[in-house]
Amino acid sequence: MDPIIQIENLGKRYIIGHQQSQGRYSTFRESVTESLKTAGRRLSRRLSTAASGNDRYEEFWALRDISFEVTQGERVGIIGRNGAGKSTLLKILSRITEPTTGRVRLRGKVASLLEVGTGFHPELTGRENIYLNGAILGMTKAEIRKKFDEIVFFSEIEKFLDTPVKRYSSGMYVRLAFAVAAHLEPEILIVDEVLAVGDAQFQRKCIGKMDEIGNQGRTVLFVSHNLAMVNALTTKAVLLADGRAVENGPTGQVIDRYMQMMSSDIGLALADRTDRKGNGNLVIVDFAIEDAQGS
Repeated sequence: MDPIIQIENLGKRYIIGHQQSQGRYSTFRESVTESLKTAGRRLSRRLSTAASGNDRYEEFWALRDISFEVTQGERVGIIGRNGAGKSTLLKILSRITEPTTGRVRLRGKVASLLEVGTGFHPELTGRENIYLNGAILGMTKAEIRKKFDEIVFFSEIEKFLDTPVKRYSSGMYVRLAFAVAAHLEPEILIVDEVLAVGDAQFQRKCIGKMDEIGNQGRTVLFVSHNLAMVNALTTKAVLLADGRAVENGPTGQVIDRYMQMMSSDIGLALADRTDRKGNGNLVIVDFAIEDAQGS
């Protein structure tokens, strides 16, 4: 079976600018002049040349030499520390940004939920945004109408359906955005940590829906720092560190590797501490307090 997602030697480079320290605050005129100079450099496409001979610019590789495949129906977790390159990878897969090197092949419609409000027009109502997102996914009006009631029921925003989404709370935004992305039947569903905005009850609904999507033969890519959720939802995982894929395989195996890396980092950090006792073999890295309803 051909992979539905194929990533080969993927890399993403950014050029980072550094303002030279002048030992004093810049005047308004100096700031404006510097801004114009910077814009001129960008327009003339000389940033790469400047980076090689000017310490005011440096290259930063958010991703480097990433290669892996995902087959149809797989549920894959993407894990790693903050800054590891997870969000950059998802933005490339969602066609939000272009890679610098390598290539990505996607076979099928992609629905992405990367940030609160992704793909929504703030001036349009919830109802109008449902139809807009469906059209972006290539669905006909009849196909969207067929799924409309399910989307509204799942998102629990019926009362505010004809309100512009710019007036929605972040939780309402996420509920509707996930409902749209999950119910309009994309072949590939990409979900970032944005689900953390929702309450515990809605998160459980989302997990159940993503499980259902996987059982229907559609593909899910899921990014989260909640390792228990990743372990419950996915069968395969990819561990990113410093922009590279350092582990790729069964979810449990990849999570174990991640925990080993984290333990090593914590041990190094503890070695520099003088205000703690013990050998650091057991360290609390996270905790939660819940009421009987799971809030």
